[in-house]
Amino acid sequence: MPRIEWTENDHTSHVSPNDLVQHARWHSESGAPAPRRVVVADDRTRAADAHRLACEGTALLWRGDFHGARQLLGALGRRVDRKAPAPGATPADAFHLHRRARGHRARVLGMLLVHLDGEHRLNLRRAPDVRAACREAYGTPDGPMVVSLRELLGVIGAHEWRVKGVDVPALGARIHPHYGVFSPVRGEYVDLVARAPLPGSGAGARPRTAFDVGTGTGVLAAVLARRGVDRVVATDINPRAVACARDNVGRLGLAGRVDVLRTGLFPPGRAALVVCNPPWLPARPTSAVEQGVYDPGGAMLHGFLTGLAAHLEPAGEGWLVLSDLAEHLQLRSRGQLLGAIGAAGLRVVDRLDVAPRHPRAADPADPLHAARAAEVTSLWRLGNAQEAF
Repeated sequence: MPRIEWTENDHTSHVSPNDLVQHARWHSESGAPAPRRVVVADDRTRAADAHRLACEGTALLWRGDFHGARQLLGALGRRVDRKAPAPGATPADAFHLHRRARGHRARVLGMLLVHLDGEHRLNLRRAPDVRAACREAYGTPDGPMVVSLRELLGVIGAHEWRVKGVDVPALGARIHPHYGVFSPVRGEYVDLVARAPLPGSGAGARPRTAFDVGTGTGVLAAVLARRGVDRVVATDINPRAVACARDNVGRLGLAGRVDVLRTGLFPPGRAALVVCNPPWLPARPTSAVEQGVYDPGGAMLHGFLTGLAAHLEPAGEGWLVLSDLAEHLQLRSRGQLLGAIGAAGLRVVDRLDVAPRHPRAADPADPLHAARAAEVTSLWRLGNAQEAF
């Protein structure tokens, strides 16, 4: 594991500088490289100096008050935000410039570091007890380590969401997301799955089996089980998502009807209904949780489409839940989506649409406001093209 080195401040004359050199393991959930130079900072550190050092690539290991560290992080963010990204000549340009600006912001703010001891304790004045949150995110402690304060605040926030859960009206219950697993805070895609007509041969019929591909928190698998599907197989390649989904189906009393597997897209066999809510934007994620939104090259979307026909029972349906935000950002066209559906030997049976309800869709200050305001989330009901007649 990468390690970082720093020299502690000490003003006594009888201590050699060599005795003050410290080492610790470096950890970054986003895969950020270990900073090459680290200096110690505390409540006397000025925001302007911290900003300059961070922009130059020097990290600051915080040794002051915990709330002082949060205040400095906020000051760094305000300084970075003073320089807004260029508007961009096209929606795609605006998106890429926005992502570049967000990446720069993350790099600068990620230069403010904190030290966790061998028990995941944060030994700063007025610091909260972060041991439970860190165990959930990082696992069993394996010696002291240094992380960015920004990441640690995300770990703390994820722990709070995990404890209280997210209300899902379609379930009449709460879903408890784990760290690094996309939370169902945008409920429109869940509502689509809750109201779409189930495939069957008659009124009131329901599929006996369903697959939930890329299950995440397990929310869609739970919705299908609550709608009467006898057996749901939920899959995910992310071990955190698998643990999260198992936890949620257990909380909901559905463990006997929902199996959660760690595997690629599809489990073995066929199902009458196969549901997938892939990441909506074909771009590279910069953190674990962003994998629920960004899918490089649309790999998961195309993997689902190309493999769907082989995993559908006769007269079965595949439900693709997808936002058209990528189309408004000119990252993918409707023609390309329909072309991929046809090339996979599939046909569109029907489509259900819903407008977004999240606050950014109504925020004119958002640099991507025009695209967000026009966004529509759709549930595409897909069938095998050979069964069209």
